[in-house]
Formats: sequence, structure tokens, C-alpha cells
Amino acid sequence: MGPGGSQDAPFDLRASVAAGAYHLDCDSIIIGPVDSTFTLIWRRGPTDTILGQATQHWEPLPGGVYFAQPYAVDLTAPAIDYRAGDQLVFRYAATNTSAPAAFIPNGDGANARGRIPSITLPP
Repeated sequence: MGPGGSQDAPFDLRASVAAGAYHLDCDSIIIGPVDSTFTLIWRRGPTDTILGQATQHWEPLPGGVYFAQPYAVDLTAPAIDYRAGDQLVFRYAATNTSAPAAFIPNGDGANARGRIPSITLPP
């Protein structure tokens, strides 16, 4: 993901979610200096409600090594009172970079020495 880019990963909810900490694993491969913003959104029809957000500054690993860099965060969020059609959206965005693909979520998991991005809902 390069400058000003963002990507949404929507998930169709099946039940209400309790208030509490959402745990995000967001290991990423970094090609150039970049700021990444991770946002959890509750989408109901045309309305998006931001549940929580975190920002991380990244620098590439020295020597041109492209292994995943670890990042995990807990976001405290209110409860979701489920209705049919509701979605939980994980949005990630890249800013403050000139590299066209500075930030790459680690889809290779352990092969890139990291974790695949995931979200653990509050109990």
C-alpha cells in the first residue's frame, strides 16, 4: 500500500459483540518509511461507526530484508448491538510515504517470520 491508499476487509457479523478489548495482530512487511492506521468500523447500512483506531510508524529493516515486522494492539471499543446486515470492517491505510508499496500486510504468515493479520473479539 502506498501513499494515501487504504483497504477495507469487511466481515458479516452473526451476533452482538460485547464491549471490551479487540486484539489486533497486524504484522507487516515494510518496503519504505510509512505511517499505517488501523481502524475497526461497525458498518450498519450506509453508516460507519469507528470502534477504535491505532497508528504505527514503520521503518524498513536494514539491509533490504523483507521479513514481517511484529505489531499487535488492543483497542477498547463499545458493544455492537447486532442487527442483520451489520458488518465489522478492518481498514488499514498508509500515509507519509513516497514508496508506492511501502506497507504490505503479512499474508505469508510464518513464511515471512510473522503472523497473518487477525482480530480477536472481546469475550
